[in-house]
Amino acid sequence: MIWAMFAEAWHAMGANRLRTFLTMLGMVIGVGAVILMLSIGQGTQQRIQDSINSMGANLFIILSGSNVAGGVRGGSGNVPTLTLQDAQALAELPAIAAVAPVSPGQAQMVYGPNNWNTTVMGTTADFLKVRDWPLKEGDTFSELDLRSATRVAIIGKTVAENLFGDENPVGKTMRIRNSPFLVIGVLASKGQSLDGRDQDDTVLVPVTTAQRKLFGTRFAGTVRYIMVEAKSAELMARAENQMNDLLRQRHRINRPEDDDFTVRNLTALADTAADTARTMSLMLGAIASVSLVVGGIGIMNIMLVSVTERTREIGIRMAIGARRRDVLGQFLLEAVLISLIGCLIGVLFGVGGGLLASHLAGLSVIISAGPIILAFAVAAAIGIFFGFYPARMAANLKPIEALRYQ
Repeated sequence: MIWAMFAEAWHAMGANRLRTFLTMLGMVIGVGAVILMLSIGQGTQQRIQDSINSMGANLFIILSGSNVAGGVRGGSGNVPTLTLQDAQALAELPAIAAVAPVSPGQAQMVYGPNNWNTTVMGTTADFLKVRDWPLKEGDTFSELDLRSATRVAIIGKTVAENLFGDENPVGKTMRIRNSPFLVIGVLASKGQSLDGRDQDDTVLVPVTTAQRKLFGTRFAGTVRYIMVEAKSAELMARAENQMNDLLRQRHRINRPEDDDFTVRNLTALADTAADTARTMSLMLGAIASVSLVVGGIGIMNIMLVSVTERTREIGIRMAIGARRRDVLGQFLLEAVLISLIGCLIGVLFGVGGGLLASHLAGLSVIISAGPIILAFAVAAAIGIFFGFYPARMAANLKPIEALRYQ
């Protein structure tokens, strides 16, 4: 029975090919737009999530203070109020997993005929733990390197490629500001950060080496900022309170005096960016879904026209024994079939459009089975919802009146 109804529905669709295609067009555009928008949205979310993961988990950054001169207030980091001793004290807090003081600067690297200008970060071995940044090869700093301000360096992938080419950098000596530095390790690739910076374009040296032999410092032992990793996401708020209380105590800041440091929750900022991307993706999907409703209205409209054109046919069927549910099922099947075929074409356009956007525009696109399965489910639901009224109208026709219809 079902196969006979299916064959009849296919024949009815084929009898008016152009009209059927135009009816499907709404579903094609709607499904294609939804698949494309969701694919781009998921790709953007994944890209942001990868950037968040590359930063490390449960991160804080503590910036040193600002100055006021002639009524003009400088930004954070202008006054060296943070010290290595502050970092050591922070590491003792119960909610803190690791602490890395950082003293950054720009310097020119030279190896053989090659040279490269990059960011040099004076820090400790815990920097790799805080940033969740493994080594591709080599080793990290030792306590002896920190105490003795040894001229050793760990370089990023970009620096390695520009200075050493195909050579293995580990064990080679390069020059930083005309001082020889032994390369003891190469960092694994991190890629771009949330603000588009190349994280692999960096060099790590012991913080004491940066202070004494590279950049110097106005006050011994001071650092530009301190990166801190909390033990878990649940302890982030407690860790922030503990850090504020400890630093105020160490810096002898009494209330209501302003802090001479700034604590920023990097994970919260990154999560906000991810939530924004997720919201935009859902909004784009919702806007594209309007086309599906328009397509459903088109299906209902064309099915009403079909019922009117086939009134005598319906009367003949009912006169020779067709039941109301048979007529209802026949027209409902036609509506669902139009919707599903339009959905299939729309999926092909959506997937193809996503791949084209990825290839030509360089957008991050993730095509998953979830939205495609959802699209078919929604298409079937639209076919049933918008096709039910015309099908019920056909089923409720009286045979005698239908046969008399001109």
